[in-house]
Amino acid sequence: MVSMSAALPEGAVRDAVGADFVAVQAIYAHHVLTGLATFEETPPSTQELLSRWAEIASLGLPYLVAECEGRVAGYSYAALYRSRPAYRYALEDSVYVAENMRGRGIGGALLRELVERCERGAWRQMVAVIGDSGNDASVALHRRAGFELIGTLRSVGFKLGRWVDTVLMQRPLGVGDATRP
Repeated sequence: MVSMSAALPEGAVRDAVGADFVAVQAIYAHHVLTGLATFEETPPSTQELLSRWAEIASLGLPYLVAECEGRVAGYSYAALYRSRPAYRYALEDSVYVAENMRGRGIGGALLRELVERCERGAWRQMVAVIGDSGNDASVALHRRAGFELIGTLRSVGFKLGRWVDTVLMQRPLGVGDATRP
């Protein structure tokens, strides 16, 4: 198997900083307006995304960007899977790549680094909630990163004039459920 990280120079994935969020907002706005990976229908402002970043950072969770050709080409972050206390060891990942930067290994590099960082913490499971069962690229990206298909929720969203499925994938972080927290 060819390493996907070979497409990015060493150090191209790094912690996000405030100045990255104009680019992050542009990348996400494109996905919100044209795709099914997210079920948001109105792109949030840069200020809203900065607020979301601050909340993620306050939990000690990673928010990463990938730089390619001198600009932010994609981003990833981990968030709590659910807010109730019993879910405190489960995270959900998000990965978005600029449309004109797809196919360069950016998503794989972001997801690999995100998983590695989350494995350093107390978390034990990572869940991918993938919009659109036809999103073969995201399913393949997660499968390469060790995620297993858990199931599909049929027609749980309605966006861009059609019903949309959600694919659930999961992978353990570190020792997973082999030991108690």
